[in-house]
Amino acid sequence: MATTYKDIISDLEKKLYHPVYFLCGEEPYYVDLLCQYIEKNVLDENEREFNQMIFYGRENSIATVLDAAYRFPMMSNYQVIIVKEAQEMRDLLTGGGEKNMLQTYIEKAPKTTILVICYKYKKLDMRTGLAKKLSKNSVFFDSPRLYDNKIPGWIEGFLKEKGYIIGHKAVALLAEYLGNDLSKIANELNKLMINLSPPAEITVADIEANIGISKDYNIFELQNALGARDMGKSLQIIEHFASNTKDNPFVVMMMSLYNYFSKLFIYHSLRDRSRNNVAAKLGVNPFFVADYEKAARAYGPASLEKIFHCLREYDLKSKGVGNATTSEEELYKEFILKLLYIDKVGVVEEVVV
Repeated sequence: MATTYKDIISDLEKKLYHPVYFLCGEEPYYVDLLCQYIEKNVLDENEREFNQMIFYGRENSIATVLDAAYRFPMMSNYQVIIVKEAQEMRDLLTGGGEKNMLQTYIEKAPKTTILVICYKYKKLDMRTGLAKKLSKNSVFFDSPRLYDNKIPGWIEGFLKEKGYIIGHKAVALLAEYLGNDLSKIANELNKLMINLSPPAEITVADIEANIGISKDYNIFELQNALGARDMGKSLQIIEHFASNTKDNPFVVMMMSLYNYFSKLFIYHSLRDRSRNNVAAKLGVNPFFVADYEKAARAYGPASLEKIFHCLREYDLKSKGVGNATTSEEELYKEFILKLLYIDKVGVVEEVVV
């Protein structure tokens, strides 16, 4: 039985338990949350001492795990068997020859055992007999990795459940800075909430004070400055980046700018440039469409082709290809100057020499 995170948590809170939980997927955040809930809440402290066992995939075989799972609990209605990092268990998917040992177990799993298998960072091949059996006869949870354009909505939803709201600019800043690692995002949001009591609106100033992302010197502001071809502000921000390369890695900036200019390229290909359509095609909040419209006027398709060439060139330079002496700090400044002078061939060479 395939199900959702909320469904599983709801059943667990009602103490409706199932013999087998197979928690998998490329996004580990929800897998970890479900595992932690079962580990801390199904049995009380005294029951856990004798009836809860935790195995790690790299150190154990499926035969060892199932041997424990077939046993009966001691002075408790249930025993809990948890397999963490199951993706590293060599015989999990193959153990038992023609008929997988886990598949055999599922068919006659004792109702007094709650077996939890955490198979993270990977998808299970749903064509196999084991996968079909798991999806039909266990609590089967698949947690896909969220696309980058879904992260702002996830942040808003996470905070809304806790009683907070967040502005468009603040959520965009968090999404751009924190990436798509939900565990990292949740940890940083928890830092914010410690110092703010709901109901409250989380602002850019709150983010700067509690997470350390500068409200003036960040990749989001750099994109806006480049989009407006504001040389003064672009150079000011890049000076900050160059003096803090540990917190602002060159490769991260390059990836963000590649995504940004790719959206501008998509914008130029659109026939329907209505606000909602542009937002949907670019994967951004409609609030930011005006910024992309302005940037698209500054960078036509021909300019963007030169920019992509420049991005490739400096990506290689950052890796040492064709660059034996230029430091990372110097690369920042040289790269941004090239972007700002992208349509003026030869000018940038005079500026950076």
